[in-house]
Amino acid sequence: MLVRRLEAGAALPAGALRRLQMSLRADQRTSLRGHRRSSCGHDLLLQLPRGAALQPGEWLLSDDAQVAVAVVAAPEPLLRVTAAADPLALMQAAYHLGNRHVPLELHSDHLLLQHDPVLLDLLRRRGLGVEAIEAPFLPEAGAYAAVEGHGHHHH
Repeated sequence: MLVRRLEAGAALPAGALRRLQMSLRADQRTSLRGHRRSSCGHDLLLQLPRGAALQPGEWLLSDDAQVAVAVVAAPEPLLRVTAAADPLALMQAAYHLGNRHVPLELHSDHLLLQHDPVLLDLLRRRGLGVEAIEAPFLPEAGAYAAVEGHGHHHH
């Protein structure tokens, strides 16, 4: 049973005898309770306090701190959206997708979103470059999470 979180880069307790990894998609990282499996197949039960979504690089600890599980962003089907000839078109796409409450990972030259055939068609009809890829997805946490200090940043 995993009951505590440590931020990425934090030192693990000396008593952490077993270190595991847990690969999760973006939607799975938002749920802080329930049954999961480590990457090597061990059963895990999350009983974490309410809070922000799990972030890749974080460690989850058992109540006795003997088991530490690293959170890893699992690859998932995504759409990579570009607008090489018109940066404004990319900003407009982000605006329209945001109005639909579509989770987005923002970069200076492209957007990433979970694969969706309807959105794929909409974006292509707007003249944007859209490529289907498989990669880890790290969507923006949203305005309120950033205010509370839980947002993440792309460098």
